[in-house]
Amino acid sequence: MNKLIFFALLALSTLAGGSPLAAQNKDQQLVVALSSPGKPGTLHLKLVGGSIRVEGYGGKEVVIDVNGHAGRDRGGDSNETSNGMRRISKVNGLDVTAQEKANHVYVRSQPGPQPVDFTIKVPRQFSLQIGTVNDGNITVDNVSGELEVSNVNGSIQLTDVAGSAVLNTVNGSVVARFTDVTPNAPMAFSSVNGKIDVTFPAKAKTAVKLKSEHGDIYSDFDLTVDGGAPKVTRTAKDGTYRVNVDNWTYGKINGGGAEVMMKTLNGNIYIRKAK
Repeated sequence: MNKLIFFALLALSTLAGGSPLAAQNKDQQLVVALSSPGKPGTLHLKLVGGSIRVEGYGGKEVVIDVNGHAGRDRGGDSNETSNGMRRISKVNGLDVTAQEKANHVYVRSQPGPQPVDFTIKVPRQFSLQIGTVNDGNITVDNVSGELEVSNVNGSIQLTDVAGSAVLNTVNGSVVARFTDVTPNAPMAFSSVNGKIDVTFPAKAKTAVKLKSEHGDIYSDFDLTVDGGAPKVTRTAKDGTYRVNVDNWTYGKINGGGAEVMMKTLNGNIYIRKAK
């Protein structure tokens, strides 16, 4: 059973020139007050191991719940011996800090032997700069802002979000459902091993740039596709000649707008129209 083992550090500090952090420890929870409540802000969080869930809500504070994986299998046999010696140590501490400056909330978790999962509530008008590497997925619900999300070994899923997004995974799918998009804001969605599945409002105006090396592209928008021949670029430098073939698919939704790039190596691309 996953449970929080130990808060090794709870930072009640001030960034240089910033306002004090207002936080409290209650049932493994940090509550961070903002310098300008009611105004947009940004959450910053990068993990080595663990999952991240962000939910927009009607409050004016950032509420952080932390869950450590004390019992997660670290590989190997717990009864394993080394030259006749049995391991008796347990390393299960948590080291989590939070700092706030000008409505930017910086959450940090020191790398440890076990993943750490975060569930964070933010005001609905909030931007995100979040990412993880191992042992977790990232989900975002009901948030409006500039959303920059990355995952290496896991998926990204955004539900009922608004604004703009740059989403990137290596081994995992990218799924996003927008209720509204920022006009003239470029966006990018990419994966190496996973599908790209994005739902836009029916009225969205975008110019799409699409590529799947080993998959297909689908859309229920009335997508105007550039059916011309692939663009070929030839360059020469110091006696070396290079030919580059641009095999991207280009198109326009509702007459076009800011560029939306979608790319995956192994997986399909889906561009859906909200019902």
